[in-house]
Amino acid sequence: MRKLTHQEILTRQQEKKTKKTPFCVILNDLRSCHNVGSIFRTADGAGVEKIWLCGITACPPNKQINKTALDAQDHVSWEYRKDALSVIQELKQQNYQIILLEQMEGSRLYHEFTPHFPTCLIIGNETDGISPELISHCDAAIEIEMAGIKNSLNVAVAFGIAAYYFRNYFLAPKINL
Repeated sequence: MRKLTHQEILTRQQEKKTKKTPFCVILNDLRSCHNVGSIFRTADGAGVEKIWLCGITACPPNKQINKTALDAQDHVSWEYRKDALSVIQELKQQNYQIILLEQMEGSRLYHEFTPHFPTCLIIGNETDGISPELISHCDAAIEIEMAGIKNSLNVAVAFGIAAYYFRNYFLAPKINL
């Protein structure tokens, strides 16, 4: 066994022609440019179709985003909108299922949730979470169970867990019973 070179990895990815997942994400009022950059990088790896940057969330080009995105911001479609609610309303008209990543009454563990595609995941502020005015416009909420004394993960880490769950669910063979 040996580690693949960077060129071998790129060649393998080009040969696969990996398809995008019918899945987008709204980043609403994220404070940290490093979190935004990390989410860009993870979104690229998970085949996310688009990132919506809303509210106070920083946008490329930005030195801090670039530092963690490592050019993924140039390969993932993104758009800035001041108001996340307008994005949600547009996506609902396109039959997107709108999912919150938030610990709240009625939320389900992410791995017990059945997404319907296309879907959009909303990530809220690192401290305050999802803004209350968005909650009533969403179809469901998922959360990641915590086993330690902390009650949540970093938003970029939590997004990575959810994004790969959605991707794997979308790519899994469906069995007709």
